[in-house]
Amino acid sequence: MILGLPASTFTLIHVILSLVGIVSGLVVLAGLIGAKRLPGWTALFLATTILTSVTGFGFPFDKLLPSHIFGIISLVVLAIALLALYAFHLAGHWRWIYVASAVIALYLNSFVGVVQAFQKLGPLHALAPTQSEPPFAIAQVVVLAIFIALGILAAIKFRPAAMRFA
Repeated sequence: MILGLPASTFTLIHVILSLVGIVSGLVVLAGLIGAKRLPGWTALFLATTILTSVTGFGFPFDKLLPSHIFGIISLVVLAIALLALYAFHLAGHWRWIYVASAVIALYLNSFVGVVQAFQKLGPLHALAPTQSEPPFAIAQVVVLAIFIALGILAAIKFRPAAMRFA
């Protein structure tokens, strides 16, 4: 039992949150590249990605694991994205800070997704059973390169006026 839920149910909720975070994050990233704000998708992305990191700490553990370090980094990056977007309204340098932090948060969630895919999916696991084999490293480098390129493109293309809230 985790937080009063069977471990399998808690895991399913965590996985669904992660997948929704990745998909909505990709929509948000496409919006950034297209110079569109997409506030509903953005809120969904930020909320589910935060919940993914938070629920990751709900699993039993005896020591600090790499997944916890990723979760901590993700939460810090997401806090910066929230500040840039909702407190500083993307004004001035907060625009690129928001883009960078949102893309980094999406990348971290995707990185963990690749790790999980190599652990759980038979054909990928067979290619890299210990995740120290070249196919795993190649997959992670490709994912990183894609996110760097898309992040730079988003920072260049996403240039909205500062948001005003009444």
